[in-house]
Amino acid sequence: MSQSNNFSDGYKAAGVDIAEADAGLRHIIGRIAATWPPGGPTGGLGAVQLPIGYFANVIDIGGIGLGICTDGVGSKAIIAQMMNKYDTIGIDCVAMNVNDLLCVGARPLSMVDYIAVEEADAAMLDGIAIGLAEGARQAGISISGGEIAQLRDVVRGFDLVGMAVGLVPLDRIIVGRDIAPGDRVIGIASNGIHSNGLSLARRAFFEGAGVSAHHVFPELGVELGAELLRPTFIHVAEVLEIIERVPGVKALVHVTGDGLLNLPRVEAETGFVLDNLPPPPPIFGLIERHAGVDRAEMYEVYNMGIGFCVVVSEADVGATLAILARHQRRASVIGHAIADPTKSVHLPQHKLVGRGKRFGPA
Repeated sequence: MSQSNNFSDGYKAAGVDIAEADAGLRHIIGRIAATWPPGGPTGGLGAVQLPIGYFANVIDIGGIGLGICTDGVGSKAIIAQMMNKYDTIGIDCVAMNVNDLLCVGARPLSMVDYIAVEEADAAMLDGIAIGLAEGARQAGISISGGEIAQLRDVVRGFDLVGMAVGLVPLDRIIVGRDIAPGDRVIGIASNGIHSNGLSLARRAFFEGAGVSAHHVFPELGVELGAELLRPTFIHVAEVLEIIERVPGVKALVHVTGDGLLNLPRVEAETGFVLDNLPPPPPIFGLIERHAGVDRAEMYEVYNMGIGFCVVVSEADVGATLAILARHQRRASVIGHAIADPTKSVHLPQHKLVGRGKRFGPA
C-alpha cells in the first residue's frame, strides 16, 4: 500500500485542495469582517459576537443572541445519484447545520434550503424534501423556505445547502473559553462517514477498488452506497438537555471535516489527549486501504467513528453520559484536556499528534 507523505495528498488527488481553500478563506475573512457593525461584541443591534472560524456565529438582535450558520452535503449528493435514492440526503443537510448551531449553545429554530439542479426532476426533488422534513422533525425545527435553481451549465446532478438559525442568550454563548486541564472529552459515536470526505471515499472505491456503489464488502454487510448514505446523526435533543442539566458544560464540538482536529477550535489555549478512542468502524479501514493513504490522513479527513464531542469537568461526566444513554447515543470518555498553547491533539493509540490541520508522528 502506498503511503501519503504530504498533508492531504490523497484528498487533494481526489479534487479537494484544503491548503488552497484555506488561503482563499483568509482573503474572504479579511473582506467580510469589514462589513461588521462598529463596536465589537458590545456594539448593540447587529453586533457580531464571535470571530470567524467557529462552528456558527451569533449576532445581537436587540439583546437576544441569534445563532446563524450554513453548510451543505458536499459530494454525498453524488452517492445519492448513484443509488437513485434521495430520501435521506436532506437529513444530512439539516444535521450539518443544526449540529453546528449547538456548538455555540444555540437552540436551533428554523432552516432554509438551496437546491441547485442540472435539470428539474420531480421525483428527485420530492425525495430530497422527504429527507429535509425528516431531519427537521428529528431536530425539532421548521423549514421556513428555500430556493430551487436550475443550472444546467453549472451543476451536474444536484447540490444541497442549508442555512439555519437559533437562539442563545448572549451571556451563555459556548465557545470553550473555560476548559481546564483535566476536563474530560466525551465522544459520541458517529453513524459512519456522515457528510465529509466523500470525494476521497469515491476515489478509493470507484477508482482504487474498481467496485460499484452496489458492491457488498463483507466488512460492511450492506451495499457500499447504502453505507455511504447513512444519514448524519442529529444531536439536538440530547445536547439541549445537556446544556440545560449540565450548566458547566465547557465545549460542544461537531466532528466534521478535519476530524478530531475540530477540538482545538475552542477558545481556550488547551490541547487534548485522546487516549481511549474506540476502533474506527469498518468503512474507514476500507477507505484507508483502497485509497492508499496513511492513518494520519484518515484522522485529518474523517470522524473515524466519533461524530460529536462534549467537554465537561470530571464531576459532570456521569450526568452527561446518563443523558446520552437516555437518548440512545453510544458515548464514552475518549480523553482529556491539557494545558497547551500549541493546541495540539494527541492520539497515543496511533502514535500521532495533530496541530492545525495536520497529524504527524508523535
